[in-house]
Amino acid sequence: MNFYAVKAIYKFEMARTWRTLMQSIASPVLSTSLYFIVFGTAIGSRMQSINGVDYGAFIIPGLVMLTLLTQSLSNASFGIYFPRFSGTIFEVLSAPVSYVEILLGYVGAAASKSVMVGMLILVTARCFVDYEIQHPVWMFAFLVFTSVTFSLFGFIIGIWADSFEKLQLIPMMVITPLAFLGGSFYSIDMLPPFWQTVTLFNPVVYLISGFRWSFFGVADVNVALSLGMTVLFLVLCIVGVAWIFKTGYRLKD
Repeated sequence: MNFYAVKAIYKFEMARTWRTLMQSIASPVLSTSLYFIVFGTAIGSRMQSINGVDYGAFIIPGLVMLTLLTQSLSNASFGIYFPRFSGTIFEVLSAPVSYVEILLGYVGAAASKSVMVGMLILVTARCFVDYEIQHPVWMFAFLVFTSVTFSLFGFIIGIWADSFEKLQLIPMMVITPLAFLGGSFYSIDMLPPFWQTVTLFNPVVYLISGFRWSFFGVADVNVALSLGMTVLFLVLCIVGVAWIFKTGYRLKD
């Protein structure tokens, strides 16, 4: 393993974060703060608790997961798309660096940024509502698992996209609606039976449910199932990336 190469790619990607601090870090934190103000303070003060949890605290895992999904996708997809767009990706591919090392550098940096933003949001949430984390180890595990999984997914999107419009297509048109409909702001138990069944086909439900369990010990679906779905999606993304590197899909064109 060429750790020097992994470190070089990782540091290059992280350096871009510090150059665009307002866009990469401050913007998602401020946007999430607005959700806390509108939903947690304004609407939450007029709502009863959900599953014994104050509404302002209840939405914290959903908001963190919503930001985590979108940031992981955008960080990883742009990180690999821009070198393809500028042509500098061929310098990386021609260097004595394996595909695994390239993947570790790009995906590791994207996941690190997402975890950083997620932790900052948790700190910011303290300014609006009191909450406790019952299972901090599992909370961090879900945070890292989700960041890595969707960074891999974002890497695939960055390879697939051949324009900046396509780069935003799946995050904006697919992932964000699934996150909003996946129980970010409500429990699926509040839905009619038919829509509860339909919602279970939304994979984001399992991510949010497992993450919320790590905070409050309550979940819409079984925690083991949530973890299993996360691992399954991680495996599918790894298989997808392996196929891309094996075939050279849109990398060697």
